[in-house]
Amino acid sequence: MSHKTGHRVAADVKADILRRVKEGGVSVAQAAQEHGLHETTIDDWLSRGADGAPTLGELVRIKKEKEELLRLVG
Repeated sequence: MSHKTGHRVAADVKADILRRVKEGGVSVAQAAQEHGLHETTIDDWLSRGADGAPTLGELVRIKKEKEELLRLVG
């Protein structure tokens, strides 16, 4: 499975990955490789919990992206 920057991972897939890492003894590196993700992506998920709440940095990034898109479309 290939994962490109900017694409979201389905909630059920994300939950399964986190469960396997936390409870199944699968390493972050192995799970990342299997799903075509970067290890830091999974580390970020683990650091903020399974609820997937965005971090402040993500909110700032999303706001900037929104402003840029609105500027581009006029």
